[in-house]
Amino acid sequence: MGPIVVASQLATGLGVLAGAMLVKTVMEQKPPMAGGWTRCATCNGTGRVSCLCSRWSDGDVGCRTCAGSGRMACNSCGGTGTGRPIPVQISARGKGSKS
Repeated sequence: MGPIVVASQLATGLGVLAGAMLVKTVMEQKPPMAGGWTRCATCNGTGRVSCLCSRWSDGDVGCRTCAGSGRMACNSCGGTGTGRPIPVQISARGKGSKS
């Protein structure tokens, strides 16, 4: 491999790393239009809730959902721990005048 190929691959790798860092930074910040994410009320911001296998069992804990931990991802926030606004699309139809 020549030095141009190595430099090109290095530049591509650095570009991917910079893009990943930028996405991570944006995701960690509060979105400006929504006024910031709030904590999920169901899991209190942890992203995990008690698994059904621990709620309904007779002492043994572990299933495929929780992988034996007794905790599963919160259904309300999807495991992120943050409340998210639900996107809604509203369509309005105006009444046309008949002539």
